[in-house]
Amino acid sequence: MRPTLLILAAGMGSRYGGLKQIDAIGPSGEAIIDYSIFDAIRAGFGKITFIIRRDIEKAFRELFEPKLSGRIEMEFVYQELDMVPEGISFSKDRVKPWGTAHAVWVARNHVREPFVVINADDFYGAGSYRSLVEYMATNSDPASTRYSMIGYQVKHTISDFGSVSRGICDATDDQYLKAVVERTELVKNGDQYYYSEESGGQVSLTGEELVSMNIWGFTPEVFNQLDKAFSDFIRINADKLKSELYIPKVVNDLVSAGQASVKILPAGGQWFGVTYQEDKPLAVQNISDLISGGIYPPKLWD
Repeated sequence: MRPTLLILAAGMGSRYGGLKQIDAIGPSGEAIIDYSIFDAIRAGFGKITFIIRRDIEKAFRELFEPKLSGRIEMEFVYQELDMVPEGISFSKDRVKPWGTAHAVWVARNHVREPFVVINADDFYGAGSYRSLVEYMATNSDPASTRYSMIGYQVKHTISDFGSVSRGICDATDDQYLKAVVERTELVKNGDQYYYSEESGGQVSLTGEELVSMNIWGFTPEVFNQLDKAFSDFIRINADKLKSELYIPKVVNDLVSAGQASVKILPAGGQWFGVTYQEDKPLAVQNISDLISGGIYPPKLWD
């Protein structure tokens, strides 16, 4: 059974100032998503599932349906604020999405095979998809709780133009996840890296630490676990305007409780992304370099 690529593309792009999920990065108008899908097809994925908002559906369909028709199965799943467990009400002033764990949870009735979760605006490297497919091939039981992720060194994932969110990982000697904690105010200052705590203090990092960049390998069993995690979360946080449930939080709780294991696989290429508009020129240059190196054709879908 070939895995599905689940692309989290419902974000609002408030820091970027636009729909960064489909902003042109490649020389023929390709977005970062295009390269992720191209790599996934080459690695053996069988389906692409986009998690989007209804208000951006038209833009996504117009961009991707002509490219992907006949190449790979494609599906659109919606993430909206009102998609919460029955009987739950929330503040009418809520605008912010419920978080990445919710984005995966809304696909629970659409994905029946092992799958990989990625962010729409992150480039992960072709080798990362191959590594995940190879690992998942050894773990075909849909009820298995043996999961996986790609780990990146934090120093290679920081924007020069503002704070970012990263799941900082603690691993065993044989590269299984012991803990992962989402840090939402991680910044670089010269050659120094640090994140801010809720108390206001700052914690320094060496830059060598492994972080999650939201590229996870799951089996369908994770939907049952997400169902409980999100139900518990929403009952406590329904009236809060900004609280979100992140995938690393759910994974950390599962690992801590002995309800899942997560193998950390080495990054199969360079990571880059576009959190801020100022990040775009570097992303454009990185793609240009990969094309010059023969990794991608100048026109991706010819």
